[in-house]
Amino acid sequence: MGISIITKEDLQEFKTELLEAIRLLLKDNNPEQKLWLRTSEVKKLLNISSGTLQNLRINGTLSYSKIGGTLYYSYKDIQKLLITRLFLMFPLRRKA
Repeated sequence: MGISIITKEDLQEFKTELLEAIRLLLKDNNPEQKLWLRTSEVKKLLNISSGTLQNLRINGTLSYSKIGGTLYYSYKDIQKLLITRLFLMFPLRRKA
């Protein structure tokens, strides 16, 4: 296994690609977007396991509603979660 060196330019390129991917994911102009998603849809959208989704519910990171044994998640809450996580990963820096 070789050693890889990551430069500032590599990180900037990664950040740009990540922001673009999230921008596409959060696009609000999709009239077919559901307001509420089931567990399987959320797992697929966020690319997470059942256990990770359960942890998000338990610690209150992602709210949900239970109707007749089926869990539903607000699409808007998922958007907020992604935006919050993005800003934690890449905090805005103020230029002096």
